Amino acid sequence: MFWRGVMGYVSPTFIILLCASFILWYILKLQYTYTTDYSVVVNINGDRLRVPCVVEGKGTNLLGYRVYMNREINIPLADLKYTQTHMLDEDTGEVRDDVLLFDAQSLHSAISVRVSDIKVISVGDVPPLFPTVKEQK
Repeated sequence: MFWRGVMGYVSPTFIILLCASFILWYILKLQYTYTTDYSVVVNINGDRLRVPCVVEGKGTNLLGYRVYMNREINIPLADLKYTQTHMLDEDTGEVRDDVLLFDAQSLHSAISVRVSDIKVISVGDVPPLFPTVKEQK
């Protein structure tokens, strides 16, 4: 019902040219350099960690990373500086879990080396990693 009313007042050619001009404008805007927040999924020895980053790059490259790059970046634990601490159970006082706290600068450089076409400007607050214990048979 709505479209019949609109089509009576607006020419279909105008609608097509309006859509074409929007698409061309969007393509032209993608050539500029942008800075944005982007969460990178990092796989460290089988454990996943979502790291908030600020990245800079051309609009086409940033759009490509957001749309087509749903994969994770593999980083070996040996390439990172970290501190291993223990979480204590508040009730019993016993050691409950091991926690890895990563150095933001080493994580920044490891991500920067593995990501091409965009520049990683900074890494936000790095969440701690609770490594999974792999059972040995």
